[in-house]
Amino acid sequence: MSNDRVIELLRKAYSDEIETVMNYQTNAIVLDGVRAEEIKESLQVDIQEELAHAEQLGQRLKQLDARPPGSAEFTARQDSLQPPADSTDVLSVIRGVLDAEEDAIDTYRDLIDAAEDANDPVTEDLAVTILAEEEAHRTEFRGFEKEYRSD
Repeated sequence: MSNDRVIELLRKAYSDEIETVMNYQTNAIVLDGVRAEEIKESLQVDIQEELAHAEQLGQRLKQLDARPPGSAEFTARQDSLQPPADSTDVLSVIRGVLDAEEDAIDTYRDLIDAAEDANDPVTEDLAVTILAEEEAHRTEFRGFEKEYRSD
């Protein structure tokens, strides 16, 4: 079976990870207030993980004789993760992170299915590993959301 779908999803995941890094970094810079500190620290840690994901995805693309997309091919899609107008609106950032994580989870699940269909166990294993990390991020930010909603 053709690996065109696998390559398409790897390229999407790579772009999404790079966009997430940009948005997490921006939000970690712009958020203000004592309540924002824990979120900012978590975003800073997650930035390194998301960069590692992008590197792994890019390397896998190279192994498949493809390449990761460059900035000219980039289309921003994370509207809900844009920095808030009110720099103390931590809840909107949390919700934006949750949206980004849900999208990533969906992409990695699709990639697992496509890799299985293409008989590509290496990509499937990579997607399973990254999926687990994205699900952990989602769980962490769901906890943050519960704390902020109860205040």
